Amino acid sequence: MNRIDEAFRKNRETGALTLIPFITVGDPDLGTSVEILRQLELAGADIVELGVPYSDPLADGPVIQESSSRALRHKVSIVDCMQVAGQARAQGIELPFILFTYYNPVLRLGFDRFFQLMADNDIQGAIIPDLPVEENEEVRALCESHGVHLIPLVAPTSKERIRRITETAQGFVYCVSSLGVTGTRTQFFSGVEEFIADVKQSTQLPVAVGFGISSREQVGRFGSICDGVVVGSAIVRTIGEAIPLLGQADTREQGLQQIRGFVQELKQA
Repeated sequence: MNRIDEAFRKNRETGALTLIPFITVGDPDLGTSVEILRQLELAGADIVELGVPYSDPLADGPVIQESSSRALRHKVSIVDCMQVAGQARAQGIELPFILFTYYNPVLRLGFDRFFQLMADNDIQGAIIPDLPVEENEEVRALCESHGVHLIPLVAPTSKERIRRITETAQGFVYCVSSLGVTGTRTQFFSGVEEFIADVKQSTQLPVAVGFGISSREQVGRFGSICDGVVVGSAIVRTIGEAIPLLGQADTREQGLQQIRGFVQELKQA
């Protein structure tokens, strides 16, 4: 069974919410990203999105754009990001991994090499936000044949389009809770609960919600109406704030504990 399916299955059996942190791989550096993955596992994360730094991230807000810029200054590539997953596995980290990447890096790498690296580094899923359902048939078929879940993003839209996206979904359905790009928010659009209910009615897969979730209270709110929550910008911001600590040997553990503590607080919700 795909590790993503297993994570949701276990949590459904116990009534627990699936917590899915997002990190930008290579921020502040590749070695630290592996250490951060260990902290996320210790904090109780269930699945992790591995964000590939990209120079033109259409779905990402300023916090993740800044983290991508920091990683790109070290020339972090999509191959580096996948290899971080493999290094984490070599250290005994069991978390399911989802690669969050835009389509151009995949296309430039080539499908054969992309899926070989996904297998070599034990990555279970992919999110490609700029590949719409109308154009994803080839990639979706390749994902199925390689045992990788291609996880769709669903923004507030018509019931017919929700149905079209969810009918070929794999792994889980990722609901975009807010109109616009990623980023921490205090308010969500007024119809978000109805939108999530429409998505749940259209699929038997687990439903997770993301974009803007940044606090324990917000995790609790959405946790009551869906199967999982994705927290990105708030974690990436916490990592950014910890960089001065992570850069010094005598304070590095303090920085890692700061990251772990924030994720533990979310998990407790």
